Amino acid sequence: MPLEITPQVILFIAGIAGALIAIGFVLARPQARANAHLAAALSAGFAAFTAVVLASEGVLPVWENHTANLWGVQVWWDLLIAVTIALVLIAPRARAAGMNLPLWGLFVVTTASIGLLALCARLFWLEARGAPEATSPSA
Repeated sequence: MPLEITPQVILFIAGIAGALIAIGFVLARPQARANAHLAAALSAGFAAFTAVVLASEGVLPVWENHTANLWGVQVWWDLLIAVTIALVLIAPRARAAGMNLPLWGLFVVTTASIGLLALCARLFWLEARGAPEATSPSA
């Protein structure tokens, strides 16, 4: 079956490319510091993209995509596991920085990566600002 280049295929490939670039950067530069502005921009950009998707396709396709077959369920569980792991790993630093973790957790649970990126942006900003209770990035 020949590959038809559609906007969805382009976005799919762009997502892989972006993730590989980001992962490569992290692995190649372990001394790189967290960037609050980048996390905030990614959160806002992904929120804007999500708003466009919701406006054009609605919410029902989320249910359909994740319940139609086992691959859909696997992708859903993968998202849930990834967001949970990220939140568990970030939670101690967020608490130490004085963030309202129950409220941020609710935001993450309802928006997944959008909320997680926003939480990271706030955390990175607080840590860079030198919040007295903030722990070092290596902690």
